[in-house]
Amino acid sequence: MFNRKKFLRNWPDLSFRIVVTVITVSAFLFVLYPIYFVVIASFSDSTLVNQGQVILYPKGVSLYGYSQIFKKPEIWVGYKNTIIYSFFGTIFNLTVTLPAAYVLSRKDFAARGIVMKLFVITMYFNGGMIPTYMLIKDVGLLDSPLVMIIFGAVNVYNLIITRTFFETSIPDELYEAAALDGCSHFRYFSTVVLPLSKAVIAVIMLYYLVGHWNDFFSALLYLNSDKYQPLQIVLRNILLLNQAMAGTTGASAGAGAGAYAQQFADQIKFGVIIVSTVPVLCVYPFIQKYFEKGVMIGAVKG
Repeated sequence: MFNRKKFLRNWPDLSFRIVVTVITVSAFLFVLYPIYFVVIASFSDSTLVNQGQVILYPKGVSLYGYSQIFKKPEIWVGYKNTIIYSFFGTIFNLTVTLPAAYVLSRKDFAARGIVMKLFVITMYFNGGMIPTYMLIKDVGLLDSPLVMIIFGAVNVYNLIITRTFFETSIPDELYEAAALDGCSHFRYFSTVVLPLSKAVIAVIMLYYLVGHWNDFFSALLYLNSDKYQPLQIVLRNILLLNQAMAGTTGASAGAGAGAYAQQFADQIKFGVIIVSTVPVLCVYPFIQKYFEKGVMIGAVKG
């Protein structure tokens, strides 16, 4: 039976929930649709895409773009290199960032204020492209896969997030209790701090992983050998090559042939986006729980 008084009493809360739900669903659709569009456009007729006829489902389905991408042997070399750079680079980043953040979080470290200021300065000032290139060359990392792993070992933003987490989420009483039992800083960090820091480790691990996966500018500057090129450079070369071929075909064979070549160039363009994005999207669900917790802790206590 309808209870008018109860309904009127709960109406403000109900209205709030309705508004929040509508806003949340709308925001989700605004974020989701561009991704969905790229997916359906990657195997749709590019002419129909450019005419705005591909909106909710693919039309003129063709896998030509993907076939052109995956038939090239260098794509697999690029995948292998990127996986290696991302895996070992992220491990190296964590190996450097976590201990540095722990040391800077210790209130009994007298120089932590000065050291932290030196780190922060690097967020606003750097040596520039040419001096950095000369440094990479002088230390012997030019055209070496190690440059993709070692270069940029510490991201100061990630360092600040981790340090803040250690300061606000790891009670000092834990160290005092451990120190009474003769526990050193090294053992305390490895056996107490790290197990309690899964959330922030997941956050910065994802940040570093995505950074390594998407990094193409470092490879563009410091790698010359094709065998060392990461996936992003390989995909970029495929995209530029097909666009150049489309332009050449259009100039030499007329507008009709140019439009035909451009159609496949557009398919390859959307296919490149999918090929470079899907692996990272597959990793995210496995660390989503820790990632969300870590982000919220940083937002509330940072």
